[in-house]
Amino acid sequence: MTHSIVSKTIMCRLVVLLSAYFMAQFDFFVVNVAAPSFERSLRAGPVALELIVGGYAFAYASGMITAGRLGDMLGHRRMFIAGVLAFTVASLLCGLAQNPAELVTARLLQGLAGAMMVPQVLGTITATFPARDRPRAIAWFGVTGGVASVSGQVFGGWLVGADVLGLGWRAIFLVNVPVGLLAAVAARRVLEHRAARPGAPRARLDLPGAAGVTASLALVLVPLALGRTTGWPAWTWACLGCGLAAAGLTGYWQRTLRQRGGQPVLETTLFRLPAYAAGTAAGVAFLAYFASFMFTLTLMLQGGFGLSPFRAGLAFAPMGVAFSITALLGRPLAARYGQRVVGAGCAIAAAGLTLFTVHPGVALVIVAAGMVGAGNGLVLPQLMGTALTQVRSAQAGVGAGMLTTAQQFAGSAGVTLIGTVFFSVLGTGDYAGAARATAIIYLALIALVAALVALIAVRVREAPEPAAVHRDRPAHPAAQRSRVPAQAGDPQRRHHRSAINE
Repeated sequence: MTHSIVSKTIMCRLVVLLSAYFMAQFDFFVVNVAAPSFERSLRAGPVALELIVGGYAFAYASGMITAGRLGDMLGHRRMFIAGVLAFTVASLLCGLAQNPAELVTARLLQGLAGAMMVPQVLGTITATFPARDRPRAIAWFGVTGGVASVSGQVFGGWLVGADVLGLGWRAIFLVNVPVGLLAAVAARRVLEHRAARPGAPRARLDLPGAAGVTASLALVLVPLALGRTTGWPAWTWACLGCGLAAAGLTGYWQRTLRQRGGQPVLETTLFRLPAYAAGTAAGVAFLAYFASFMFTLTLMLQGGFGLSPFRAGLAFAPMGVAFSITALLGRPLAARYGQRVVGAGCAIAAAGLTLFTVHPGVALVIVAAGMVGAGNGLVLPQLMGTALTQVRSAQAGVGAGMLTTAQQFAGSAGVTLIGTVFFSVLGTGDYAGAARATAIIYLALIALVAALVALIAVRVREAPEPAAVHRDRPAHPAAQRSRVPAQAGDPQRRHHRSAINE
């Protein structure tokens, strides 16, 4: 009976956490189908459209590491509730915008609010969930992200096409308001509040480091978002150069602060953990492919085949269904077969992408997208679990923030760089050629993901357990005997994860 009550409590907490993550991912993709409506209704030009779409992405990415560290310092519950309320207000402002400038500003605020709440989702799971529940929770995190991404295309297309209550495109933002309010109220009731340990030193935020990280990411992401539309003028290259310089100075400051015994905003010691380092790299390659694939597929369906936003959204439905099914099946399969499940997912996605290299019609595109979705469902949740398995509870927020920042940065860069290839080949309307060119890039990225996952299997098996993980206790004999890659749901690793995370 007690175990049943605990499980129900954990499930309630997970639903609340994932509802916020769903909103953040949904709003990352939903604007793709509404872009023509912004152009007609608000008379938004190309630069404004890029900022409406990309502004959210770079605000989201640039604030996530700092928010993750603040969650570790102030409490994940407090930061989560504040982020959800801020996201709700920003969504309301988006829905009420009367001109492009107002919508761009509201989208920037929405991205920053998303950065406040999303690291707390993984941080809360890693820091407060019992060890036996973490693999399933992280798997559901991956499922939610993929489903939200596809739902942004499907449900967003329906909202725009149906003109719900005469709101038009505004409905895609206003739908967040009741969801956000309910999530904030529920979070206050069900999420666990953890007070600081008695006698623990008071942590201080590394303000120069936080400012440096945010500035570095913004200086790189802004020109990436606007460069293609504006023709890569001199200021975009200057921003990129300044961004790289700022990143170098920030890295130097982080090393200096750590040597002085301070607490830098970047927890670079996490990259000494084989699973975290290789898992983050695999996630970067995967998100660069996934985000740009969703972008170019939307362009192909609406521009190449002339589908309305609603019909283009429906074309994504098989992909979403396939993703959901395989993502739910992935955890028990991974528990039995390990990282081979990720390799199988990469192979299925590659088979679907190969279909884009032939001359595709609408039906073939939908079939191919369904295959890609099925493969992605086996890959994405397992990547999230693998990367965070060795992260200690005290570093959960910043670890999640660094991971999700890297992935969002990769998504934004992928959309820009691979989108540039797509438009370059597209020329005067060669959508089939553009699809073939980008499919080749996607296949290379999927192969890289598979190679990195194989590297995780080798490195985690061979490498000695990092001191950063077990600095407070000796390694358990079972951990010494088992060097299989940490895998979400793997029963052979549960005791080892408990020693790491609890």
